Amino acid sequence: MLFDSHCHLDDPQLLPRLGTLIPEAEAAGVASFLVPGVHPSGWPGIRTLSANHPRILPAYGIHPMHADLVTPAILTTLRRYADSARAIGEIGLDYLLPSPSRQLQRQALVAQLQVAIEAELPVLLHCRRAFEDLTAILRELGVGSCIGGVMHSFSGSVETARGCLKLGLHISLSGTVTYANARRPVEVAAAVPLERLLLETDAPDLAPEPHRGTVNVPARLVTTARRVADIRGIPFDELARRTSENAIRLFKLDPLPGPRQAH
Repeated sequence: MLFDSHCHLDDPQLLPRLGTLIPEAEAAGVASFLVPGVHPSGWPGIRTLSANHPRILPAYGIHPMHADLVTPAILTTLRRYADSARAIGEIGLDYLLPSPSRQLQRQALVAQLQVAIEAELPVLLHCRRAFEDLTAILRELGVGSCIGGVMHSFSGSVETARGCLKLGLHISLSGTVTYANARRPVEVAAAVPLERLLLETDAPDLAPEPHRGTVNVPARLVTTARRVADIRGIPFDELARRTSENAIRLFKLDPLPGPRQAH
């Protein structure tokens, strides 16, 4: 069974369909889903989802596009939510955004990393065109060695991936590895040690081929997993088992349930 390490099931494109999407994913071989927060207004809904669906696991954070919302009061609220979280995220840096400013993004990231360290929770890291600054902050705070984390939907080079691995982070691959023009994701899929690899859909975004450009759903994690298994030249079942074991270890989870048996 597979673990979807990053999917936005609270997104309006997915939330009304969870009654069918979750069983479809389970039937395809996806056992559990980690749902990250991107905005404080979404945290209560994620908490409700996780309370109602034992296979949905919560993470809470503020995406860099909302870095201007990170205030002392919001950080106090985040600390309360951290008590029931499996991770802090989605947090990070995104230098493709015209605003908030890079300085404000860095301040928001550091503040949320400190919450994660206090709560002893791993972090879900978003990064676009900011790997140098992001890794410098992580190194300074010792994030990889004390709590660990995931470079979500990793888009960097093999060299950058190796730098992240040296910091103690995991690398998560999404549907981009299946794209016909994919180069870097394929190289990273082949190079990252299997014990540090995770898989994700980032649903509703980044649908794999042949569904590219459509609303992504958790069941399609299987397509990404099959592509990564092919790249690495290992059986699909081995990749599923090893990446799920990585998630269990990083997020301190119980073993994933097996597939339901037909009666």
